[in-house]
Amino acid sequence: MSGVAQGLGEPQAAAATKGPRRLGLWLGVALSVGLVAIVMLQLGGTTVDIFKTLQRLPPLAWLGVLLLYLVQPAFDFLVFRRLWNLPPAGFRALLRKNVINEVVLGYSGEAYLYVWARRAANVVANPFAAIKDANIVSALAGNLLTLVLAAISITELRNLDFAQRLGPALWSGLIPLAISLGVLVFGRQVFSLGRRQLLYVAGVSALRLIAWTALTLWVWRLALPEVAMAQWTVLLAIRCLVSRIPLISNKDLVFGNLMLLLLGAHSDVAVLLATLAFITLGLHLAVTIGLAVGDLARGRLWSGS
Repeated sequence: MSGVAQGLGEPQAAAATKGPRRLGLWLGVALSVGLVAIVMLQLGGTTVDIFKTLQRLPPLAWLGVLLLYLVQPAFDFLVFRRLWNLPPAGFRALLRKNVINEVVLGYSGEAYLYVWARRAANVVANPFAAIKDANIVSALAGNLLTLVLAAISITELRNLDFAQRLGPALWSGLIPLAISLGVLVFGRQVFSLGRRQLLYVAGVSALRLIAWTALTLWVWRLALPEVAMAQWTVLLAIRCLVSRIPLISNKDLVFGNLMLLLLGAHSDVAVLLATLAFITLGLHLAVTIGLAVGDLARGRLWSGS
């Protein structure tokens, strides 16, 4: 077993980063609360519709939401299990990474994972290389999916005045696309992992996107079966475009708020997407509390594990 497994059972001092991590988490929570307030203002008197939508969600939709939430950390685990021989206990760190990415700031979770790996796995000589390459490959796959969905939905996106409504934020999404092109051109200088490892990460990333796409459409269709699949495909394209915007937190809430602007607060689709965003935020909260309670039980709160 590698140093990751060995390090998981060792208490680590976290005094140097405890303050910044707590500050970042609270800032992220404040941003999320702000997004919730914006969504509530958009909904206005129809806020009660969210609670009605929650009650109407079929049990399979709840299962789908849970599985959808676990897609990212589960496939991350497959990647780092191969690269680091990560034991099952390391799944906690990947759950926390996912929450930090979504609630605090995009890619801040990767910074957390790097610090965690350095502390829990002294034998891993260069955890940065694996994290960097895995994220680059994942971003390339995500950009490809976004371009494909945008191309399929280009006419409907124009009809929604999507580019004009989203404004400069949409153009910032071109940054990761430009970086992707640079990676393809200078790949040998960018990547640190071997070809087999990169192919494995690419395969896992592709499977993750397939699972995410299928589960997302499944949940949406279960909740509102009367909506045509073509409309869901357009909304999925918009969700992917929003996910390409760098350095924003809680993209599900951003997406939900955007749908309220585009479709109106009385749209069943917009209310559903806002509802699902609230459920996701609740899962983030539940995971954060659960991990903190677990750390307290082991006497290792904010220990980086």
